Amino acid sequence: MNVNDVAKVFDTILSIPGMGEVVKVDMKMSRKNVLLLNQVIELGIAAKADDKSGLLGSVPAEDLVELRNLAGDCLTKAGLNELNEKLKVLGAK
Repeated sequence: MNVNDVAKVFDTILSIPGMGEVVKVDMKMSRKNVLLLNQVIELGIAAKADDKSGLLGSVPAEDLVELRNLAGDCLTKAGLNELNEKLKVLGAK
């Protein structure tokens, strides 16, 4: 399967009835993994912006905002907002 076919399958899965329903996810993870999850989400969103034809090309912007908010909430709950900002500054240099 090529990238377009995979993207169509992914889009179809996201369109299945019930996929938009809100679910509660109770999880415990280390602060290290919270930082990593935040980084993965940010990199994924950035990659989506760079590559419109990829797997995430059909994901609506509001879903990406929701993911970015989830990552931010995880950082806040773990008390890692300030550390994450400092790491971003270090990574930009």
